[in-house]
Amino acid sequence: MHSGLHGRGALFDTDPPGLASRLVGLRPYQLRATPYEHSGELPFVVFAGGRGLGKTALLLELREAYRGHTPVALIDGEERQFAAPPADRPAESWSPVGQALTTAAEQLAEPVKGAGRIGFPRLSSGLLAVAAGGWSNRDVPRIRQEAERILLLNETDSWLSGFAGRWVSKVISKLIASMSGTGPVVEPIIEATLEAFTEGVSPAHRRLRRAATWYRDYPNAGGSPKLALILLSRHFRAGGDSRRHAERHLVRALLADLDDAYAGVVQRSHRRGRPVLLIDNVQEPGGLGLLEPVLRDRADGIADQVVFFAALRGYAHPALRNAGRLALPEAARETGWRPGTSPSSRALLVSLPPLTPDDTLHIMDTASGGLGTASGGPVSVPPQLPHATHRLTVGSPLGITLLAASARQNLPEGADSLGTLLTADVALHEDHAGRPAYQELLDRLVPGGRLDELTVLAAAHDRDSACSLAESRLPEDFGASGVLDLEERLASEGWATADGQFVGDPFLRALLLLRLHHGDRDHERWRAVHRALIDHYQDAGETALPDSARYRLHHELALGKADFAVAHLRDTFPRSDTRRWLSSLVFIASAPYYHAHDPDGRDFDGHDHRAAVALGRTDAAQLPPSGVDAVLHLRVRRLLHAVWQLTDPLVLPDPRVTERLRFELEQLSNLRPAGNALLWRASRDWPSDALAGRPLRIPGDDEGDR
Repeated sequence: MHSGLHGRGALFDTDPPGLASRLVGLRPYQLRATPYEHSGELPFVVFAGGRGLGKTALLLELREAYRGHTPVALIDGEERQFAAPPADRPAESWSPVGQALTTAAEQLAEPVKGAGRIGFPRLSSGLLAVAAGGWSNRDVPRIRQEAERILLLNETDSWLSGFAGRWVSKVISKLIASMSGTGPVVEPIIEATLEAFTEGVSPAHRRLRRAATWYRDYPNAGGSPKLALILLSRHFRAGGDSRRHAERHLVRALLADLDDAYAGVVQRSHRRGRPVLLIDNVQEPGGLGLLEPVLRDRADGIADQVVFFAALRGYAHPALRNAGRLALPEAARETGWRPGTSPSSRALLVSLPPLTPDDTLHIMDTASGGLGTASGGPVSVPPQLPHATHRLTVGSPLGITLLAASARQNLPEGADSLGTLLTADVALHEDHAGRPAYQELLDRLVPGGRLDELTVLAAAHDRDSACSLAESRLPEDFGASGVLDLEERLASEGWATADGQFVGDPFLRALLLLRLHHGDRDHERWRAVHRALIDHYQDAGETALPDSARYRLHHELALGKADFAVAHLRDTFPRSDTRRWLSSLVFIASAPYYHAHDPDGRDFDGHDHRAAVALGRTDAAQLPPSGVDAVLHLRVRRLLHAVWQLTDPLVLPDPRVTERLRFELEQLSNLRPAGNALLWRASRDWPSDALAGRPLRIPGDDEGDR
């Protein structure tokens, strides 16, 4: 595999051939042919996943793998050029689909090894008719600019040197001369275009003539190419379903031009493999406008031999309701895809899995190689860094890659935890100034606004607590509707859900809480948010919310107040179900860490004291409350701080603390004969899980996954 991506071998492998090789017919980065898996109809492959899973990187790598070997184009539905027409172009003669087709054709036209440029006469005829719907006699400079771009799509290497440019200028002059008065210009433009396409006797002109007649099968055209193009332009300007009808024929024209480039024995002998069209953010209008016509035409038996790879944000879309579904590793050797009768069954939805711990290890090793201090001495890379990185990012390729870049730049400067790697500046390009890594990540993971609101709601646990938080801490016009909107947005973009968390994805939640913590110098917003949630979960007797005690203690701990949690865990230990007690311990200790500050939010000394508490170094200064078991009190206090430190995703696990965790759980197991086995099991599993970057699982839960 020549790809620089990790964990994507099922797509890029060459021996045995991966998915790309089997569909394109060429091995990535090579001119070596490989047998087709689908010699007839091809699946329209859509890579699915949330933000940060590397969909864009995958498409960029595919472009690099096949550029220069077979025609390839990449468009991104979220690019600004597909959002709205240029300021001087009327909206009725422009659409994201038309722009996408023009952009794709310009890239697909580029010559490849052993074969020249591809011309797009069918597409350019249709695009010219559409553009003419927005022209007038007063727009001569714009007409020249738009017509030249469209007509140059016909250029091929078979044309004499310089002839294509002269021909385009001649045609544009004829188009402008055909306009007279102030009436409609579409019909004279189409007449002049067809006339220009039928002149000449060269092979290029013969292809133009053949292309001009292609439109005669347009509905209600009566076999007349001229009437067909007039109807196409009219339908496009009408908008709605009429425009979609016209766009479907424009997409079909692009594919017909590509098929023509491969027609005949001579053409096929010069062109290896199949052309490749890559569509990022296919859920946007420009992407859907290509996806849906292709699926409908294939379902109607209108064949093409173009390989489509697209990227979808999220895991479902109405246009893909009946698509085949696979995880990428399952497509490594054969897809087993068979189309049904519906258009959407012509697609194959391939979900991208997160990277594995081994992938994370390789990426961090590569990034950390050759590190040294300013004085030239070597830098010691913490051995727990790769495991901790995987635990924090949950295998997000974007998160791992950016943390690796921060490690390369900041470990030599003294960074010693994932928290410092995230808050330290990272420069992703040599000519750009650095900024905190967590800000870089959030800009990519949560674009499009509402970041401030989501930052506050990241501390909530469900819709009710989020609405309560919105009412007390967010503007009045946000309210419950804003909470529902963000909830829907998280789901639509493929973010995971989790019981007990409004923001289910732990990596995104950690980044948002880090932003909340660093949002102001005195951390007032952090404290206000957690105080609001403490009030929400305040014990109200019979009306108390389920599990309100542990939610409240979770937020007390987030404010640095551990005494309430220690007292609760101490007092419930003798009488609670052991599994539930361990679950409460882990949940309370999952509180984001906010070490000791004074009432004004100022940090006392900037040090993390949890390890010192867990190791018993502060026991001598502690005076347990009167009337309680002092030994149990201190043991629970040490245990709470050990779990709090070891499960903190921003901190590298301390081996000394893991050993103390083992000891404290062993000792507790002697005090609870009924729960002895569970506590003993936890004393064995939790230390190794913490060091390996795995979440602490409650003994007896998910035994089948072990």
